[in-house]
Amino acid sequence: MSALSDQLVTYAILVYLIAMISHAVEFALGNARKVPAAAPARELVGAGAGGTVDEPAAPPRPDHSAARAVLAGRIAGWLTAVAAAVHLGAVITRGVAADRMPWGNMYEFVLTGTWIGVAAWLVVLWKQPWLRRLGLFLTLVMVLLLAFAELKLYVPIEPLMPALQSWWFIIHVSTIIFASGLFLLGVVPAAAYLMRAGWEQGRRSFPYTLARRLPAAAGLERLTFTLHAFSFPIFTFAVIAGAIWAEAAWGRAWGWDPKETWAFISWVVYAGYLHARATPSVKRNVATWISIVGFLTVMMNLFGVNFFFTGLHSYAGV
Repeated sequence: MSALSDQLVTYAILVYLIAMISHAVEFALGNARKVPAAAPARELVGAGAGGTVDEPAAPPRPDHSAARAVLAGRIAGWLTAVAAAVHLGAVITRGVAADRMPWGNMYEFVLTGTWIGVAAWLVVLWKQPWLRRLGLFLTLVMVLLLAFAELKLYVPIEPLMPALQSWWFIIHVSTIIFASGLFLLGVVPAAAYLMRAGWEQGRRSFPYTLARRLPAAAGLERLTFTLHAFSFPIFTFAVIAGAIWAEAAWGRAWGWDPKETWAFISWVVYAGYLHARATPSVKRNVATWISIVGFLTVMMNLFGVNFFFTGLHSYAGV
């Protein structure tokens, strides 16, 4: 089962990559100039000595680029769903092989968290299909994170450390993973909004030129807020659950361990984002930048702390 899980991760990366290419095709063709549906031109032709009559010119040729773009986008959406199914299979088989929940190290955390992000994206896509072009950026993130996890974070399956053998392991880690996956998805429309807002304000330098193919800035900003407003209470509960578990396991609820410290920093930054978003005097782009800083703190907690610091949470396996 462990070998099957490893193979499924590779297949998921490949399918995500093909989906990303399909999204890129939609992205490239979707902005093609359409022929306006104007009335056909009329020209005068001779009708003998009596005068002239009108004869319609040839109708404009249909534009096939838009149809191809729609087809490529739909294929990309279905491929993303297939990749997510394969991805889920990799998570499940890893858990079956380990005979535990597959969250015992950094590799398994990234494997599960990225699946949460793509599953949430499929729900968003089902509810709001007009956001489909964001799939290009989401699948790019999936390819990069899963490839990094497979190449740099992979560790063989091992039993849980004694400190992790608790029901609080399921409660605390599952909610942290769920919130992290939503934060991962949330940063995609946040970055897209900043580019699109710049484009709508007349900026024509890179990366704003990419934004002409994106949905309107207002919709992207609303999606950013919705995802963060939904995930922040879950993240808050996860931090509280971690403190309760720490009290039971280590005899103190909070000790400013590197993981705890960066979790607190992330909580403060995301709380600041929601407060800024609810304050009319704060510009939307300023609030959105705060959300991106929040995601950077989450990445620091996930990667930086595990690579560069040592503490009671050093279970990453790297």
